[in-house]
Amino acid sequence: MQNVIQRELTINASAERIYNAIADAQQVVKWFPEAVSGEYREGGQAIMSFGDIGQSSIYIEAMTPYRYFAYRWVPGSNHFVGDVRTVPNTLVEFRIEELASGGCKVSLTETGFADLPMDIAEVSYGQNCRGWDFMLQRLQQYFSTETK
Repeated sequence: MQNVIQRELTINASAERIYNAIADAQQVVKWFPEAVSGEYREGGQAIMSFGDIGQSSIYIEAMTPYRYFAYRWVPGSNHFVGDVRTVPNTLVEFRIEELASGGCKVSLTETGFADLPMDIAEVSYGQNCRGWDFMLQRLQQYFSTETK
């Protein structure tokens, strides 16, 4: 069973701007979920709404300004709403590293698929591989089209 999804991309923006696009509830909705409600802060629980697709609860594990943002959720199209810490979940981590050439490398890692129930682990892994490719492309487009 695959346990880890890893993606990297380079964004021509400052670490601060990239971090805020991920860690600020008012900005994350411009490229990821359609809406965020609840406590979008470290140690808080929030609900990400994906329109007609459904809602997913997240627990924000850690926030280190301009470098790191991590949350837990039940992956795939399971759309679990509740305390994700009480059920098998995955950890999504964003790392931001400034590059000497300008811009930043953004690394996404999602781990924990092997700890999910077998009936959802494989499907969730496949869905999230495709989902992260799509969403990270949207993040990159956000920076290529936003007003600087």
